[in-house]
Amino acid sequence: MSAITSYARAMAVAAQVAQPIATVRHVHVADRPLVFVPLTLAGEANAPLAALVGDAEDVPRLLVVPQPRDRTQRFAFAAELADVVVGYLTSFCGAADEIKGQVCFRNAPQILVPNPAGVGFVKLFGRSTRFRSTTGPYAVAPNVPLLGRWLTWFAERAEHPGSANLLAMTEVLSMHWATGQSAIEDANLAAQLGWISPPPGRTGPQAARDAEDPLLWPPAGPTTDPVFDNEILAPAIRNYSGTEPGSPSQARAVERLRQALHSQLEPTWRLMWHGVARLRELTAGASVEGRWIDDRLRFTGFHEYLVDGGLPQARRDGAIAAARRLNRLERAQLAYDVARAFDDPLVMANHRAAGEAFLCTVTDVERERRVANANGNAVTRPLIVVRTADPALIAPGAEVRAVSRQQQKAVVVAVDPQPAGADVSLEIQSGMGRSKTPPPGTVPEIGETLIYTAVLADSIPSPKLPDAEDTPWTHGGPPQPYVPSDDDATEVWE
Repeated sequence: MSAITSYARAMAVAAQVAQPIATVRHVHVADRPLVFVPLTLAGEANAPLAALVGDAEDVPRLLVVPQPRDRTQRFAFAAELADVVVGYLTSFCGAADEIKGQVCFRNAPQILVPNPAGVGFVKLFGRSTRFRSTTGPYAVAPNVPLLGRWLTWFAERAEHPGSANLLAMTEVLSMHWATGQSAIEDANLAAQLGWISPPPGRTGPQAARDAEDPLLWPPAGPTTDPVFDNEILAPAIRNYSGTEPGSPSQARAVERLRQALHSQLEPTWRLMWHGVARLRELTAGASVEGRWIDDRLRFTGFHEYLVDGGLPQARRDGAIAAARRLNRLERAQLAYDVARAFDDPLVMANHRAAGEAFLCTVTDVERERRVANANGNAVTRPLIVVRTADPALIAPGAEVRAVSRQQQKAVVVAVDPQPAGADVSLEIQSGMGRSKTPPPGTVPEIGETLIYTAVLADSIPSPKLPDAEDTPWTHGGPPQPYVPSDDDATEVWE
């Protein structure tokens, strides 16, 4: 936990309401997100029990599995879910533009789940359905494997820092508000929103205590409340199992199950849309649109891959592919952290507290300074001196950039400690044009206030990795090309 977040949590306790830890919204919120609230059966590996799903607050669709241990009913649920999800995805596959030399749909889908466990459900459910056969024994509806491939894609995007294709509401809210409770307690969506938006006449702690009552606010899934399981759900499933298939008594049993499960899902459904409304109140950060464009490009590319008959995602990556993916994720995480810091002074304050950035005022400028480069030629390298009261823990030789001059590279030449801060000498190395004397405005002026940071998006190098066919024997040797087989469909739901 950062120093700023810790301080904000203390302030939240004192004020009895959550405190903002961001001045802008750092994720894209779609105009028409698909809210998905799943429930699973306790004691079963990812066995779907019910779900509320839909892209409009007043039109939720309730999906129920009356007997979750029944394979046929589970895949009937998957087919119903595919109707909703694939239909939603298809609605974005229309008008397109060219961006960065690639065809890109003008919009992209966004799925919102209550918490990280909901993301886990999406991942496992996708893995459990994308290999299923539409012919032979245990055949499933044609849209079930397609649903699995899309859910797997969404789960992979959720692991990509900055992506907004699949988001867990509790994590997004935690990025923007600090409550007066622990991070574990923030995993309870009702308690978290109780702190952020307490009802009239209630404080954040009071609203959070109300959220601990499962009768008022059932768990946000995928797990259910044990008391509900024992006293309501288990008897209802037994009652259903004891009825004659197709009989009026079975229809009544199904309706009772639907009502019971709806009572567990509907409060979370309302919380999800309330969270969406609160996020929309924040202005999007400057870098959010660029990340959403990347999400659109990825969505377009995967849609084209499916249309062209691409194979399902393999169960696991080869050693080289896994290493490359890990490096991409690490670089994406750093780029996301940097973008958030440049977008938001409160996020940058975390780096200032850690000594990775400093607020400063320019006290001296040597605009026409010339030095010899590696070839012995004289080049213009202005030198500026800045005074900062922040802890300047950046060592000489480090590259830094200013928030207001992100394209201008500067290098720390010296750090001279002062009684209240430090004087930092910086050599300006770019962003001045080609003139011998830098034009006005291209070099910071005396009295100008800047924030310099050493947290830069290109500080993680890409390692040199062999081609996949050169994978060493210590890592399994060259991977065999993935070819779908009948064995893939035997994967269990876990």
